[in-house]
Amino acid sequence: MSLEYVIKPLTPEIRLSIDYARELNEQQLAAVTAPPGPALVIAGAGSGKTRTLTYRVAYLLEQGIPADRILLLTFTNKAAGEMMHRVGDLLGQELRSLWGGTFHSIGARILRLHAATLGYQRDFTILDRDDAKDLIKACVTDAKIETKGTHFPKPDVLNEIFSLAANTHKSTDELVAGSFSHFAHFATQIAGLQKAYAARKLASNSMDFDDLLALWLRLLQQHEDIREHYQRRFQFILVDEYQDTNKLQGDLIDLLAARHHNVTVVGDDAQSIYAWRGANFANILNFPKRYPGAKVFKIETNYRSTPEILNVANAAIAANVNQFAKALTPARKSGLKPALVECHDAGQQAMFIAQRAMELRDEGTSLNHIAVLYRSHFHALELQLELTRRQIPFSITSGIRFFEQAHIKDSTAYLKLVANPRDEVSFKRLAQLLPGIAGKGADKLWAKFSAGLTSSPLAAMVPPTATTPETTAAPPAPSSPALATALQACAKSVPAKAATAWAQFVATISQLEDPEVRQSAAKMLRLVMDAGYDDYLKETYDNYERRLDEIEQLAQFALQFGSVEEFLTQFALLTNVEAEEDPSDDTEKIKLSTIHQAKGLEFEVVFVIMLCDGLFPSGRSVESADGEEEERRLFYVSVTRAKNELYLCYPLIRGGFGSSGGDIYQSPSRFLSEIPKDLVQEWRLR
Repeated sequence: MSLEYVIKPLTPEIRLSIDYARELNEQQLAAVTAPPGPALVIAGAGSGKTRTLTYRVAYLLEQGIPADRILLLTFTNKAAGEMMHRVGDLLGQELRSLWGGTFHSIGARILRLHAATLGYQRDFTILDRDDAKDLIKACVTDAKIETKGTHFPKPDVLNEIFSLAANTHKSTDELVAGSFSHFAHFATQIAGLQKAYAARKLASNSMDFDDLLALWLRLLQQHEDIREHYQRRFQFILVDEYQDTNKLQGDLIDLLAARHHNVTVVGDDAQSIYAWRGANFANILNFPKRYPGAKVFKIETNYRSTPEILNVANAAIAANVNQFAKALTPARKSGLKPALVECHDAGQQAMFIAQRAMELRDEGTSLNHIAVLYRSHFHALELQLELTRRQIPFSITSGIRFFEQAHIKDSTAYLKLVANPRDEVSFKRLAQLLPGIAGKGADKLWAKFSAGLTSSPLAAMVPPTATTPETTAAPPAPSSPALATALQACAKSVPAKAATAWAQFVATISQLEDPEVRQSAAKMLRLVMDAGYDDYLKETYDNYERRLDEIEQLAQFALQFGSVEEFLTQFALLTNVEAEEDPSDDTEKIKLSTIHQAKGLEFEVVFVIMLCDGLFPSGRSVESADGEEEERRLFYVSVTRAKNELYLCYPLIRGGFGSSGGDIYQSPSRFLSEIPKDLVQEWRLR
């Protein structure tokens, strides 16, 4: 294949003239019509970033740049499709020759053209996450690594380590020492597995998602003729959401732009909130250093929010030291001041939001245009309960729903089994957490266990089958650990490799049956964590710390219930409400979302909740200056989602009620103290 590239003549259709000065504001116009050379466009929230990037592509085409000499890189297929469609509408024709898409889709396209150079065939398979996990599992088996009772990382965790290594240009040794220190004694084996995994992918003519970038970069670095071809071909490179690029993506862009230096990156440093998944904030911050002479354009006119909301947004981000200073200016008329809402506890916070939402609906605001945003899943537990009680419809757009997450279902399965020994689903779920026990093994153990239910002291504990959530009472605590005894009777049926783990399981159940523990769902959940489930999380999930936090917060949430049965009843009600959601249902619903999931969205009314130090910002994040600054950016993102009304809410007390105790007195988030009092109206609910 010839690597020479000839510039094609401009097609007549693209000579249509667009009145850029009329259709863009002054700041957008400057960025769109910038001369060739490196350019950083800092596009503030709600300032028309997509519009600016779209018109920049159209402008280049009108200047005579052939479509196939332009590379447009985005983070989602949706964004790429939207921009390509908009450009086509502007110019009156479809642009099939424009290279536009996600980093990974462009990487796959180039790698298929040059697969043989890397030892692959052109028809290589792209592995999804499950495929990658299975291949890694096979590597562990081939390496004869002893995983039984050693807490060796599971394939999912190994995959995450390999992925982060690829995207951050770090070795597995560096990553294990820094982010996965609990696996430090396995570092040599993990490094060996990474090499074996790479060899196995090559042998099977397959690449995983990270290879689409890592091998693309290797192709350019190691093969001068191919590198020069693409450097010549892509005369202009445009990158969307540049603040979210990682080290690998940044290096790819720099290498492709090394010949022409015509690279335009668009983003907002104040919305860089994905460091936890490898995004490198230094890419956007240091762009002018890497590209001497780069022009920096700031687009600060906001078309989304009222002036009052923007005043709070500007104050919210001002304390960050590492940023491009800017001030969002409003294009809209004045509105209400944002409210700073002090609540007694999380329950009152939930009642306030539910009441205010219904008032807003009566005033003409659809529930679909109201959002409640939070830092972490567990912050919305009380609110979900309150909305369910009041039969106010809501949807959750935070990835996997809180109650559907594996670690939440695992930990509550212990409580369910102790409360109801006939719970086959919980028994089998817990059995399959143990090494060497899969579906069929769990079925056999259940058959053995259930056969003894009616002939053991356990029968006295089994609740009547005709009870309802309203009438079910806590069964009397047994005089001896009856459930544990029944489980111990099954020990001979347990596979040899699970014998030690089964003994630990029986011991845990025995502790859970202790009368003092059995009366409190919170005590039971904490005991589950302390009895070994925390070790299971460490070896199974890369984000085990967050999962531990969520179980702890679930325990804190459980303090408000008088019995384990009451907690499990409410837990089931919340789970079932979520499970019954129908995507085709057009019922008005309040949106509940983590802030990360809400980035890029906008709502008429926004409530930001649990603004307490230790919750938002999170306790771990403030251990470093970089971590605190990222949390402040996250707060800024939450504020800038609001169009008309903004409510910043915090409870003074977090915890249980009545005799169960457990109250925790909290300080308002440090971010709230950075907002001048004259910018908000203070509400104190009592």
